[in-house]
Amino acid sequence: MLEFDSAVLALIIFVINLGLLYWLSLQISRHLQIVVYGITHSEDMANVLLFLILLPGIIIHEGAHWLTARLFGLKTSRFRVWPKRRGKFLGLGSVSVQTAGIGIDSIVGLAPLIIGSLLIAIISHRIFNAASVTSAISVGRWQSLFDILINSARTADGALWGYLLFAIGNAMMPSASDREPVKPLILYVLLATVAYILIGLPLEPLRSIFFLVHPLLQSLNSAFFFIIIIDIAVLLGLLLIEIFTAPRSAVRTRR
Repeated sequence: MLEFDSAVLALIIFVINLGLLYWLSLQISRHLQIVVYGITHSEDMANVLLFLILLPGIIIHEGAHWLTARLFGLKTSRFRVWPKRRGKFLGLGSVSVQTAGIGIDSIVGLAPLIIGSLLIAIISHRIFNAASVTSAISVGRWQSLFDILINSARTADGALWGYLLFAIGNAMMPSASDREPVKPLILYVLLATVAYILIGLPLEPLRSIFFLVHPLLQSLNSAFFFIIIIDIAVLLGLLLIEIFTAPRSAVRTRR
């Protein structure tokens, strides 16, 4: 039972991390545009700079849509990697994909998040030893955490890998159109799970699923913690700069 509780806790933390990453991504995009606009007084320049900073992540995001759609035999068109206004929001890229039902459409929509998360996990664990970062935070060893981060930055190409983590992590979140087919799918899964439990069917299959994904969730949570630390540092830096440069009027926010 203890192992099952640990798996459930890992899932809860994973959901919280995703929500926090999404919020941080929005805040970084918004305040980066505000800072650039305050310096240049050009909204177009603010949009282009945000696009250029996140470019590797944007390419992976749209490429994940395209590749996943092609794997399912779906037609794709209008592959665009360039900022474009959509009302009060800013789109940084897009690809048109043939619809194929809620299941496949959901997979295509979530492809950037899935592929981006896996890339983040690989980079953060192999290059930056993200598990040590999580361990230091869990026991409150802040000096050890600081030493790990400094040593990671000093590794060969550490700054480049850190930048790639930042770009991927802040561009992998599903856009509004990506989330559209996922909403009913999540509702169906939740209803089916509740009905499964209420009917009194065996819980062993659910436990098996939790045990199966538990190691993956732990790995992803460690990687997400690392990204969250980077994002918080970047956001605090932007807020500090914004005090001296930001205009009174806000600029459009992506998504």
